[in-house]
Amino acid sequence: MMREHDGEPIHGLPERPPEGERVLWQGRPDAWALAKQAFHLPAVTGYFALLGLGRVVLTVYQHGTVADIIVQVAVLAVLCAAAVLLFGFMAWLMARSTVYTITNRRVVMRIGVALPLTINLPFRAVESAAMRPYGAGLGDIPLTLRERHKLGYLVFWPHVRPWRFAAPQPMLRAIPDAEKAARILTDAFIAASEDRVTRPALRLSVADGPSPTLSPVAG
Repeated sequence: MMREHDGEPIHGLPERPPEGERVLWQGRPDAWALAKQAFHLPAVTGYFALLGLGRVVLTVYQHGTVADIIVQVAVLAVLCAAAVLLFGFMAWLMARSTVYTITNRRVVMRIGVALPLTINLPFRAVESAAMRPYGAGLGDIPLTLRERHKLGYLVFWPHVRPWRFAAPQPMLRAIPDAEKAARILTDAFIAASEDRVTRPALRLSVADGPSPTLSPVAG
């Protein structure tokens, strides 16, 4: 049985790269991390827990029975489980359909479940990048685009830095071994910059990390 992306000449790319372009790294989001980061599963479960506690207190205040409390909590538990399963399944689908690719010339994002979309971000369109680690080797790599290359927030979601609506930042989100991917991206951009002396090197910084291991690269 032929799958949706079986026709790709190279996994994650809609067509073969031009001569001289090489694939340096490919990856996809970790589904569980994506569920927690993009769909806020801890906040969802916390909301239902607080709601359940409130219903218990209200039932006791109204002199309800133990059976009333059990029914209230059971209903909320079922709703919470349904929400967690739904968001978890959506995150799994998104992670499964996503491929991030770094070549020696660009970043390619194949995203989308119902409507697959491949977005090419050549290095000339990227102004800077940052790595945001959050344990177990996982992390995000948001990309700041130059002014003339702005794209819509909804086009990228959830592969975009949260809350940056005015100037969306495409993001390699919840990727395993994020530090390795960040180093490969930095080295590739520096090498490409050396071929074009007029273009500054990519600035890479580490955000929100307890012990940053990547230093900014001079432009």
